[in-house]
Amino acid sequence: MRAPSPPPTYAHPARLILILSLAPTIGLGIGRFAYSLVLPDMRDSLGWSYSAAGFMNTINAVGYLVGALAASAVIRRFGLAASLRWGTIAAVISLALCAVSGNFIVLSFARLLAGLGAAIGFVGGGALAASIAQSRPERANFLLSLFYAGPGIGILASGLIAPFLLQACGPGSWWIVWWAMTLLTAVLILPLMTTPLGDGARIDGVARNGFPILRTLPYLAGYFLFGAGYIAYMTFMIAYVRDGGGGAAAQSLFWGLIGISALPTPWVWRRVLALDRGGLATTIILVVNAAGAALPVFGHSMALLAVSAFMFGIAFFAVVGSTTAFVRLNAPPSAWPAGIAAMTIAFGIGQTLGPVAVGAITDALGSLSYALNVSAAMLVAGAILTALQRKLKVA
Repeated sequence: MRAPSPPPTYAHPARLILILSLAPTIGLGIGRFAYSLVLPDMRDSLGWSYSAAGFMNTINAVGYLVGALAASAVIRRFGLAASLRWGTIAAVISLALCAVSGNFIVLSFARLLAGLGAAIGFVGGGALAASIAQSRPERANFLLSLFYAGPGIGILASGLIAPFLLQACGPGSWWIVWWAMTLLTAVLILPLMTTPLGDGARIDGVARNGFPILRTLPYLAGYFLFGAGYIAYMTFMIAYVRDGGGGAAAQSLFWGLIGISALPTPWVWRRVLALDRGGLATTIILVVNAAGAALPVFGHSMALLAVSAFMFGIAFFAVVGSTTAFVRLNAPPSAWPAGIAAMTIAFGIGQTLGPVAVGAITDALGSLSYALNVSAAMLVAGAILTALQRKLKVA
């Protein structure tokens, strides 16, 4: 299969990929992760257990998994750009639904919709970003990393808004934060809706060529464990900071550090991402991610939490980016959407099982420290499995 010739819209690939990155900024950075910022207030106001709180991220992960499973068919039917846009619109709508009701069923549906839209937008955007990056082979890994730095912007923006809004408005104001996030994403989506995204340019045979699942099982299993492990940290760390006496400023600083640390990932990891040696790049980044997740177990000091947030953030989004780099280096362009979808499915299954399981462990044992122990252990196991993945021969 021949790679597509770069169309005129790829004249400024970095700018175009940064615009594409607004999809995961909205769907993941805000649509998924802002929940952690309002979770303590929602849990107190609505009388939820940790298991119920974890369920909201589980149902979000179910939507993400369904979206990942459907992504190839949706892309084949509507194209990469349209799938990206409609998935992101669904994520914005989900935020508005979170603001209008405290009903558990309504909120569950909203979180389901957020996951569904985020996954379709992520797979479509990831495949389109890979195609654009390929038009500049000498800079491909750097350009591709720009797409995965997007969620950091969403995490940073929500971290600068939500804690202070909750503090100013008082207990029970979680719904106001959801409205603020809705307005923020309604603004962020505008460039995505108005910029030509190369709708006429398609990857040859898009979504039709298969990805070698059996030959990549170690890698997929490692990415599954990453999905299960990271979610405990991202779901419960704000509650952990608050339980340790951290106020709005401490929560904002912690969350903002995760977002800020994601921004330099294209420069920090570009040499690692260029390693064409199977799962080695992902293994290296996962080790740093696991170390960051483990640090809070040793105490609540802000210095320790700050280092944890920085290490976790600088590695977290790079892990996701490394999977697309792995697909790009180990499959022909026609298999990229299917390969990215396979990665997203493995990740989605992991993060579906993670929140409720970790929430139940926390309810049973009575301490969030156990959630962080489980998170770090799964990330370490994921690193071991990806290290077993060997390079494939591109057909």
